[in-house]
Amino acid sequence: MSHPARAHRLGLLTPSSNTTQEPELSAALPCAITLHTARVAYRDITPQEQMRCVLELEAESRKLADADVGAIVFAATAPTLAKGKGYDRELIKRMEDASGRPATTAATAFVDALTRLGVKSVAIGAPWSKTMDKPMVEFMEMSGFTVVHSEVLGFVASIELGRVGAQEAYELGRRSDRPEAEAILMPGGNWPAMSIVERLERELGKPVLANNAVSLWAGLRLLKRTDSIPGYGLLLRNHLAA
Repeated sequence: MSHPARAHRLGLLTPSSNTTQEPELSAALPCAITLHTARVAYRDITPQEQMRCVLELEAESRKLADADVGAIVFAATAPTLAKGKGYDRELIKRMEDASGRPATTAATAFVDALTRLGVKSVAIGAPWSKTMDKPMVEFMEMSGFTVVHSEVLGFVASIELGRVGAQEAYELGRRSDRPEAEAILMPGGNWPAMSIVERLERELGKPVLANNAVSLWAGLRLLKRTDSIPGYGLLLRNHLAA
């Protein structure tokens, strides 16, 4: 049996409890790109777990390099902004030094995407607890954005979040919106927020940036791909080209 030529391999670092990122990203990838995944230990969405998971960053990045990936995305929001502005850049350096590959994080991707879209004010709809929401809000504000509102669902067990349906993500996105917000952010990689981005953007009339869509966008940019990917919102459809 013949197989289509594969031009690129994208490396994904995902939490060990995540059951959503691989199917969402694989479904959206252009056919010439394959997804290759490594996992860092992360069960609950807590400050303790987000510190634990980065202990494995170098080892798992090296494993992805063994698969000759072209770039690596650590596609988890909370662990990549846990220590405030600049922490994501520290993690990127650790990944790149270990793997010899360009790398990025979900936190970095949110900032880069908002900058690309020219957005200054945001509302946040997150699946985690208020305890985890505070660092997210602080990171965005320290990065130069105004957070006009944030709402949470309150999940702590990541595996339970992975069982949440798309409708619940959609409803949180709607509740989070405020007229003064220029965009909606939906961090957290283990819920199907990517699948409802297009619907929310049509209804709200503004960009909606979901963790997995933003992480994919950032990874494809590192691979220097300029594909237009429809069905997942403005960012992937119109803003991959240089």
